[in-house]
Amino acid sequence: MNICVFCSAADLDDRYVVPARRFAELIGKGGHALVWGGSDTGLMKVMADGVQEAGGKLIGISVEFLAHKARAGADEMVVTKDLAERKAEMLARADAIVIMVGGTGTLDEATEILELRKHGLHSKPVVLLNTAGFYDGLHEQFRRMEDEGFLPLPLTDLVFFAADGVGALAYLEEKAGFTG
Repeated sequence: MNICVFCSAADLDDRYVVPARRFAELIGKGGHALVWGGSDTGLMKVMADGVQEAGGKLIGISVEFLAHKARAGADEMVVTKDLAERKAEMLARADAIVIMVGGTGTLDEATEILELRKHGLHSKPVVLLNTAGFYDGLHEQFRRMEDEGFLPLPLTDLVFFAADGVGALAYLEEKAGFTG
């Protein structure tokens, strides 16, 4: 399964790095491929290192203005002209999507992926990996949107909130019909 991961390129605290490393190892050991932003910095590097060290495949999708940060040694590296093309390429290559901790870029990716899913423009499973409660506030906001009629489908059909990588991967494998 090609698992698209949206996450930060920043260097982060161990409360985010350690669970990310564990999740990356699960992806690689499970025989999955990581589709990611292609960067060799921050949490993106942690994920790529972990997947590659555990035997998984790396499919990087970088963007021209960040190509100098692209990871050497990825199984495949695509460089797009802009962020919109990058997101579209990542979605096209993914069987499933995981949104990890990140800043405004990750939030932009998350909202676009969820908006496309809401409108039926993709049916790939989406997980928000809520490491250390990072997305608790967003989860509350989504529940409010659902309760007040802003979502045309149940929140559970839109996105799955996982507390850890084990739960995230189990959900994705079930929803994507992955049998190993």
